[in-house]
Amino acid sequence: MSWTRTFIAVLAVCVLLLTGSVGCGSSGTQEQPNGESLSPVGKLLEDTDDEGRAYREVDGRGAPRIGIEVKPEEDDSWAVTLTARNFRFSPPGAKSEAVAGRGLAHLYLDGRLITRLRTPEYRIPAELVARGTHQVAARLYADDGTVWAVDGEPVESTADITASGTGPTSARSTAR
Repeated sequence: MSWTRTFIAVLAVCVLLLTGSVGCGSSGTQEQPNGESLSPVGKLLEDTDDEGRAYREVDGRGAPRIGIEVKPEEDDSWAVTLTARNFRFSPPGAKSEAVAGRGLAHLYLDGRLITRLRTPEYRIPAELVARGTHQVAARLYADDGTVWAVDGEPVESTADITASGTGPTSARSTAR
């Protein structure tokens, strides 16, 4: 009956290998010699946005990019279309962790957050845009709430819009 002993020994080795690899402290972070830990996706910077969210620095090659286009609509609202490169919008309920090239966009009007987007389209209601020139900005965030950044600057794009007394009149975009 040596086959049963062999089977038990093989089973024991498999169990040890499986439990050993799970319990080896693979938390997804890398510890540096000085004790600091780096995220597996980019490097957390000390810089933060106006809401206090840390910047997550990633290499410029293959980094997420966002473009914004804002067009006036007949009902005086504004149609916003985001164009993402190297980035996918996460579905609602996504895990609160940073995944390379994934997350959501925050949409700002004159520096004030108006919505968080998990899709590339949105309509800004006319009542939010008073007469005058305004800046609409889209900024990319990881699902853990950190701001995607390249060279210390947030990944974002802006567009200037002008609303007249009779409705919207123009839109111009500038990517950063």
